[in-house]
Amino acid sequence: MTSPLHQEPILTVRRGEVEFTLLGTAHVSRASAEAVTRELDQGHYDAVAVELCPHRHAALTSPDVWGEADLFRLIREGKAGMLAASLALGAYQQRLAEQFGIEPGAEMRAAIERALAHRIPVLLVDRDIGITLKRTYANASRGQRLALLGGLLGSVLSREKVTEEEVERLKEGDILETAFAEFAERATTLQRTLIDERDRFMAARLCQESEGTGYKRVLVVVGAGHLKGLADYLSRGEGCEEPQATLTELERLPPRARWPRLLPWLVVAVILSGFAIGFSRSPELGGLLVWEWILINGTLSALGTLIAGAHPLTILAAFIAAPWTSLNPMVGASMVAGAVEVWLRKPRVADFGTLRSDVTSLRGWWRNRVSRTLLVFFLAGFGSSVGTYLAGFRIYDHLLGG
Repeated sequence: MTSPLHQEPILTVRRGEVEFTLLGTAHVSRASAEAVTRELDQGHYDAVAVELCPHRHAALTSPDVWGEADLFRLIREGKAGMLAASLALGAYQQRLAEQFGIEPGAEMRAAIERALAHRIPVLLVDRDIGITLKRTYANASRGQRLALLGGLLGSVLSREKVTEEEVERLKEGDILETAFAEFAERATTLQRTLIDERDRFMAARLCQESEGTGYKRVLVVVGAGHLKGLADYLSRGEGCEEPQATLTELERLPPRARWPRLLPWLVVAVILSGFAIGFSRSPELGGLLVWEWILINGTLSALGTLIAGAHPLTILAAFIAAPWTSLNPMVGASMVAGAVEVWLRKPRVADFGTLRSDVTSLRGWWRNRVSRTLLVFFLAGFGSSVGTYLAGFRIYDHLLGG
């Protein structure tokens, strides 16, 4: 139903002794933030639940959260990709803020601030954004993965205003679905991980948080796109019998296929076999193959770091490291280049402070030391990967008498 006090839709679902009031919001509407404030000031609730995970909550409420990040640790733990994806989504949200004159997450911030004012707990019920993105990526086909990555890149590079179609989707209320709108419409697997799984997850979290707490009335602030699905799951009680089991299932990452892990080792075996064949024919041929391998692989990785605007010593490190890390799938040229860049140009507090605004423009990615380090990481690895295959073909061209 739609309450006459709000433009935003409201649904009420009773689960046991708890009454959940689901307030659907729009991410581009100042009225949504005002509706959240009004509802909490008038509703006498025991708790407020918001469509946030701990990471998104920290980013929304702690201006210095990026300054607390250990960039080297993120690179070492293989989380650079997730950080870049989060920044790309942040750039999309910033475009919305500039176009509509409202800060991203204003309705969630209003819910948190009014909850604190009324001294009631805030429940973070959404699934971790990193897990959602990983499950979305894992469930996509190869073509869809390229399209998703292209969509993220486009959200950074595009300076066009959000279209009327995107605005209408935003009014229905989910920022992730809107960012991947074109692809989510085409693939039910993406729709499932972006929306339906999160509806189930939030329903289970609400049931889990309500157990033994004495809550009687809980306001649930979610994007309007989640309203019907969340209400359905709560009404049916799906996942509420054993909420932790449901949460564990929905947080589990799909197992990776074995062949992508074996492919780098196969490439190494092919390259080393080429060197062995070359030296067996003559020391001169073997030396030529090794020299071309070093030159091609190192040059392309160094070129990637050069394009990223890396420090000269980082470029040199990429040139030296790439030929050898390409023969050891456990360590990549990207990791070496990223680590050296962080060491030589440690991000300043100011870089973290302006990170969100800098990544909204192409020039800003190169200007900010944090985002530039991510560019160094990715372009060094990309250059090394291209160099591995080009040098490999070159080696066997020599062996076949080309």
